[in-house]
This record gives sequence, C-alpha cells and structure tokens, in this order.
Amino acid sequence: MTTFPTLFVSHGAPNLAIHASSTRTFLEGLAATLPRPDAILVMSAHFEAHEHFVVANETPGVIYDFSGFEKELYSMRYDAPGAMTLAVEAAELARRAGFKSAPATGRGYDHGVWVPLKLAYPAADIPVAQIAIARGADGRHHAALGRALEPLRHRNVLIVGSGALTHNLQAYFRGGYAKDAPAPDWVEAFGDWIREKAEAGDADAIADYMTAAPHARDNHPSDEHFLPLPFAMGAAGPGARGQRIHAGRENGVLMLDAYRFD
Repeated sequence: MTTFPTLFVSHGAPNLAIHASSTRTFLEGLAATLPRPDAILVMSAHFEAHEHFVVANETPGVIYDFSGFEKELYSMRYDAPGAMTLAVEAAELARRAGFKSAPATGRGYDHGVWVPLKLAYPAADIPVAQIAIARGADGRHHAALGRALEPLRHRNVLIVGSGALTHNLQAYFRGGYAKDAPAPDWVEAFGDWIREKAEAGDADAIADYMTAAPHARDNHPSDEHFLPLPFAMGAAGPGARGQRIHAGRENGVLMLDAYRFD
C-alpha cells in the first residue's frame, strides 16, 4: 500500500477547462507528481448538505452547476466511475468519529470535482467519490472530519479538497482589476498568512482562520471555498506540514493556490 499526500487545489471558474492559464497547466501536470491512486475522494466547495453525504453512484456523470459560460462547457463529460466501496468506507469512518455521514446516490460530479480531475486525470479511469461540506460547520469541524478519514490515505486513496484560496467574487467582478493585476494588500496578507501556517504545520490556526487570519472575511465572504483546505490538512494526519505547489492569480483578488500536505 502507498501512503498518499493530501491536496488542496483551487478549481477556479468552470472555463478553466478550456482557457490557457498557469493554473490549468499546473493541474495538467499534477498527476505526474504523484503515485497512481486506486481511488480519489474529493470535498468540493459546491456540495453542501446538512450532513457529510458521500456520493456512491456507480456512474455519477457530471452536473453543470453554473450558468453564463461558454457553450462548449455544457457538453463536456467526465465519466470516471463512482468509488462506491470508498464512499461506504468514508461514511463509516466519519460516523465512528461522531459525524453525521451516509453514502448517497443521485448526484453527479460538480465542477469543483470534474474540472480539476478532467485536467489532472483526463483518462477518467480512476474511481471517484465526493464528500459534502457540512453546511454551517466551521474549519475545526472540517479539520476533524479530515483526521477521521486519514486512514484512507494509507490505502492508495488520494484525498483532495477543492475550493479557492481566496474567493471574494464581488471584488472580482466590481473591483476593476486587470487580468494581470497584482494582489491588493488585503489579499496578499491573507495568502502569506496561509502559507506561513501551512508550512509550519499549524493545523489549528488554519482551522481557526476566520478569527486568526488577516482579512479573512474580506477574502471569504462565505466559508465554503475555504473549508476544503482544513479538511485536506486534517486528512494528512497529526504533524503534517503543507507545501505550496502552485501560486495562481486572477484579476488580483483571486488566489488560485494549491497545497500538498504530508
């Protein structure tokens, strides 16, 4: 059995799948830096529920959980098989640790799953399960959930949190920042703090980011795009340290960074 690192990736907008960018290039080369997993478990910012449902469909397919983008995106497919055995095991590990969790069916991969995986694993031949964010729960909750699922990384499973390092879309659309604009101070300070704490292995600080990090609410008016980060760090196990493996920027205010934890 191979012990895998865990990952946090920023998945960007759905059209990341069709437009050239440094983040797309990074994701296209990501699989080459890792052993080949038997299955992949993803927490995406775009799947929130009242408990940690784990998708256990045999053939999930994709959902187009967006509007107003290029027409070609709505015909894209990602036909990776569902990881039903993994979904059942992940739900059971979560339940044993005191979380509300259950396998679920009837949901396809949202773009926080299929866009990065289509770039990283285009053959779509590795089974995938998706676990929901618990609506209303904080970073400590999701870090603890990650720790409960840590045994999976010792069983040839790649655990991925898919969100965005910063995600203030109001600033993005209304701020008037150019495509190649540098990050304003309030974004840069937040990104630097995350990198410092991740590299130091300070999982508690990452989990408590909303009260501890500078300009946390400015960068995340809502939590869903950040919570996959403490989840991924928790899933790497006690003492895990982070390494920033990609620094992506979009219109100054959106950081599309990625981290590896081991």
